[in-house]
Amino acid sequence: MPLYSRAALGLAAATSLLALSAGARGAAEPDLKGRCLALEKTMAGHWPDASTHIVSATPQAAGPYTLSPTMPGALGGPVQLPEHCEVYGVMHERTGANGQAYAIRFHVRLPAAWNQGFFFQGGGGTNGDVGNAIGPTGSDTMPAILQGYAVVSQDSGHDNQRNMDPSHGGIAAFGFDAQARADYGNASLKPVADAAKALVAAFYGAAPHRSYFVGCSKGGEEGMVFAQQHPEEFDGILASAPGFALPRAALAQAWDVQAFAPLAKGPDGQPALSRLPVTYSEADLALVNDAVLEACDADDGAKDGIVGAFAQCTTAKVMPGLKARTCAGAKADGCLSQAQVSALVQSLNGPRTKAGRPIYSDWPWDSGIAARGWRAWKLGLPEQGMGPTLNVALGGVSLASIFTTPPTPLPPDPQALLRWQMGLDIDQTAVRLTATSAAFPRSAWQDVSARSPDLSGLKARGAKLMVPHGASDPVFSINDTLAWWREVDGREGGKAAAFVRVFPVPGMNHCAGGPATAHYDAFSALVRWVEQGQAPDRILASAGPDTPWPGRTRPLCPYPKVARYKGAGDLNSADSFDCAL
Repeated sequence: MPLYSRAALGLAAATSLLALSAGARGAAEPDLKGRCLALEKTMAGHWPDASTHIVSATPQAAGPYTLSPTMPGALGGPVQLPEHCEVYGVMHERTGANGQAYAIRFHVRLPAAWNQGFFFQGGGGTNGDVGNAIGPTGSDTMPAILQGYAVVSQDSGHDNQRNMDPSHGGIAAFGFDAQARADYGNASLKPVADAAKALVAAFYGAAPHRSYFVGCSKGGEEGMVFAQQHPEEFDGILASAPGFALPRAALAQAWDVQAFAPLAKGPDGQPALSRLPVTYSEADLALVNDAVLEACDADDGAKDGIVGAFAQCTTAKVMPGLKARTCAGAKADGCLSQAQVSALVQSLNGPRTKAGRPIYSDWPWDSGIAARGWRAWKLGLPEQGMGPTLNVALGGVSLASIFTTPPTPLPPDPQALLRWQMGLDIDQTAVRLTATSAAFPRSAWQDVSARSPDLSGLKARGAKLMVPHGASDPVFSINDTLAWWREVDGREGGKAAAFVRVFPVPGMNHCAGGPATAHYDAFSALVRWVEQGQAPDRILASAGPDTPWPGRTRPLCPYPKVARYKGAGDLNSADSFDCAL
């Protein structure tokens, strides 16, 4: 894979741009509009990567902007954007596999009132969208652009409209192009960061004083790429629910399908996608949740509907409660069938080879298992029009097109994807995660994973990494994240918490939601750690209106500590809990 950005070139370009910008502005600094309109000319010949150019640079007056409530970690609803210069850029334009036109496209917003900070906004899912460059920072906190940061987002080297091919996985068709797959996984990240920082230096006449990366899910994986492969880029990284083992997690989704789909047989005896969401009723999952709480709720010292000590909540511990709620005969209301219990156990024990070797990770039994955010991925939502289970619709097409070599051309038809997942040999498919070929000299695991425990570069730089993760995340198992942290801590002689901390969120689903105190401001905690040296020993979190206890507060504790009840005090107040082992 070609190296598109080299350290020496980047340093020379930045130095040249600072001198050029300072000279151009002189004693009378041009207004934002003038500087914005001049950017294309200013940057010509001064990009760290020569293939880069500006598509548009537009001065934007302050005005309202509506954030999508579906974006992980985003504050939905209208916000008032500040006056800024909005830039769209492109690099690495080329023609790839199947005649597809590929490029890396990026989006930058440069606020007039700049706080001297730089913010890289992580992506999500299969990316393919240049992003809004607003910089979501958390569930209830203001986006980075409103805090004065210059913000960049990017499409990671493919476009969902331009590169969509119905015969090759729809929007996942980029997986048939080796460079596009590499760009999606890791190769697009540093070139975009370098280009955006050069743009910032040219526009403001100064390099950023502090740089931050924030992302969840695929964005969390991107944060891990920076932490492990390019630690020089950021002072602080917030990598939430990181998909740093994406190929293995996608195989785990197929494992789940093979566990649950036999419960969804249609009149022809074959699994029917339409029946998958109703394999467990709301009452059935409530029974499972009751068994979990009965076994594990009190392990943190408080019976409060939150499994704070979720790491102790194992299959062996929950099984007596499940057996007590299992029907003696045929399935009936008020009890679970043996097949339902077996499918859940198979799913949460995680994918394994025929010889019993773990392929990905197991999952904790946690109270978020009965939440809509868990059901949407594992089973699908039963309401008409809500779409099929995401483990099929997204997990199936991603595994076929992106995470296996060679990729498998399939139509993005959920029923066809279900049949394909049901027919997979798990052992053989696991081999394809790390396979290479003449067309794909690097494996999917090499391109789209970032699970190394070696953070020596990040430590040497003095940068900080925070990793919030929901204990009931149905996509990426928190147990895998905790295993990774233990590996990091082992390499660091038990002192990894000096620069990296994982913050489990009991009950929370993927990036948000669930019966949890899932509203918290981790970004501000990261900034204080980076800029003031205040290591986050706890993060105050609150429960939203969609939980059983709106307004409840809890401390989020850095693993391996748990929020434990002091033995007295209001169960709905964080003051009644300590972070303790």
